[in-house]
Amino acid sequence: MIYVILVVLFLIFISGLRTAREYQRCLVFRLGRYAGLRGPGLFWMIPLGIENKTRVDLRIITNPIEQQETITRDSVTVKVNAVLWFRVNDPEKAVLKVENFRSAVQQVALTSLRNVIGQHDLDEVLKSRDKINAILQKNVTETTTPWGVAVELLEMKDVEIPQDMQRVMAMEAEAMREKRARIIKAEAELDASKKLAEAAQLMVGNPAALELRRMQMVAEVGAENNSTTVIMIPAEFAHVAGSLSKFLEGKAS
Repeated sequence: MIYVILVVLFLIFISGLRTAREYQRCLVFRLGRYAGLRGPGLFWMIPLGIENKTRVDLRIITNPIEQQETITRDSVTVKVNAVLWFRVNDPEKAVLKVENFRSAVQQVALTSLRNVIGQHDLDEVLKSRDKINAILQKNVTETTTPWGVAVELLEMKDVEIPQDMQRVMAMEAEAMREKRARIIKAEAELDASKKLAEAAQLMVGNPAALELRRMQMVAEVGAENNSTTVIMIPAEFAHVAGSLSKFLEGKAS
């Protein structure tokens, strides 16, 4: 009889053994009341339904946020989806404070995403994603911290805008590129005109430099495969030739 009792007690003891992995914690409830946190490793629970457990995973959880259609501050309808990374840092709060912490965190992220997008213009949503991601993470963290959940990262994955708005933005970008090209061309012409003015002043003060430039131009023209070569005669030569012509006409008369 004693052996039978010992065997029964041994089987009851064996049936109460439980294990939890390194990244798991088990919340034990005794007759419905919270009795403590167990794990990782081997632990024992009172069998026969007196104690039961709830496992909690402490690893980082990746949760995609489904696409949301919302309106920006400047009244543009956009579709935004995001990705949320979070983990449980307090298993007791995660189980006792909220019914389903995964669903709760996702709903908070959805609500925060819609609210934050509605507080920013379209340009900010497209160009300042890091800033908006930081605001999103801060807002979600403030809500989930009392639940024992830490938000590691929350980032917008994609922003979809209407086709009409895409065409308008493309036209705006093209206009900006054309504007920059015209400004660069105007600045180049201004610089060239300044250099030409400086060269003209230098040549006015030094006639020899002007003559050297004329000779250089003649050499450049002659180097090309041209059938006609234009030779530039200095103004002094033309003046002397005009005076000589008048003198000869006077002699002839």
